[in-house]
Amino acid sequence: MDIYRVIDLNKIAIDERRPFEGNMLKQIQDYYRIGLTWSSNALEGNTLSESETKVLLEDGLTVGGKPLRYTFEAIGHAKAYDFMFTLLANRTITKEDILTLHQMFYEAIEPEYAGKYRNLDVVISGSKYPVTETKRIEVEMDRLFQWIVTARDHYHPVTFAAQLHKRFVFIHPFKDGNGRIARLLMNTALIQDGYLLAVIPPVLRHVYIELLEKAHRDDKPFEQFIAERILESQKEMMRLLHIPKLVF
Repeated sequence: MDIYRVIDLNKIAIDERRPFEGNMLKQIQDYYRIGLTWSSNALEGNTLSESETKVLLEDGLTVGGKPLRYTFEAIGHAKAYDFMFTLLANRTITKEDILTLHQMFYEAIEPEYAGKYRNLDVVISGSKYPVTETKRIEVEMDRLFQWIVTARDHYHPVTFAAQLHKRFVFIHPFKDGNGRIARLLMNTALIQDGYLLAVIPPVLRHVYIELLEKAHRDDKPFEQFIAERILESQKEMMRLLHIPKLVF
């Protein structure tokens, strides 16, 4: 069966347990707050473990012997994650939303660049494709926002989220933090449409980067990869909620 059909059937089964409220809602949000913060930072080279991230975010205890930047990245990502849930009911993503996500993530690292488009050219290590020139960032981002408004309903929500991730990261509008913001934007789109988060574990980093690079020529494998990550989140949630696994 088509993976998108499976995802939608799982969504129906999970939706029967909604609305998640009170303590259950908090537990689910906290569960992914740790996992998404740890995994997204780890994909970018942050060496805090998942348990160290949990202790930092829940107890405020820092880890000795590791760069202070890693602590700032974890705390900043968690703040941006919390902000993401304030966008749940809007079903739109604006320039202000993206700048706020980056501001929250990056303000303790380089405040002069936080929440602002980059004013310098960058090169992506390991990629043979250039990102958007500095002078064209504003134009390309405006096109992205227009695309969000006009194209969203023409895609399956999972495909739209993957496309949003790809298109944003190809522009690369910020000095740093583009990958993490791309994953937050993807997940913002998903939760706005009632889907679970796509969490990319560090063990799949090589595959993830390889498929993003390939997406310059063929983005279907990247879309499939994101769909698989959402399916894994659904399986995990169904296990946590004791929902019987669907058999096809």
